[in-house]
Amino acid sequence: MFAVIRTGGKQYTVAKDDVIAVERLDGEPGATVELGEVLMIGDGAEVSAGAPLLSGASVTATLVEHRRADKIIVFKKKRRHNYRRKNGHRQHQTVLQITEIRAEGGSRAPARSRGRRPARSQPETQAEAPTEAREAQNGA
Repeated sequence: MFAVIRTGGKQYTVAKDDVIAVERLDGEPGATVELGEVLMIGDGAEVSAGAPLLSGASVTATLVEHRRADKIIVFKKKRRHNYRRKNGHRQHQTVLQITEIRAEGGSRAPARSRGRRPARSQPETQAEAPTEAREAQNGA
């Protein structure tokens, strides 16, 4: 069973016992975190998708640690203007271990067809005038 969750403005695909690093969340190491923004849950061929969220579905995780990501270098330069700026940045992260995925509610995602869409039927137009009336209009 897997789930697609949203936290910190990003989406993550998770399964039971996965360890993921997400944007910083409040809490102490060892605490239980409830992630309620579940976008999709799948179990084999069965897939439930929300629009955009699944109602009643949630993912429970244990907060393992808080850490900082690797440093990235932000370098700005404008050539021929003697302008150079160098900055570093380390993003704060929270490491979570997924303990449970609950799939309460939601509906099964509709199957997508790979074929072309059927052509739309055109609305009925006015019945054509009799040929005698048409010939009279043309002056024949």
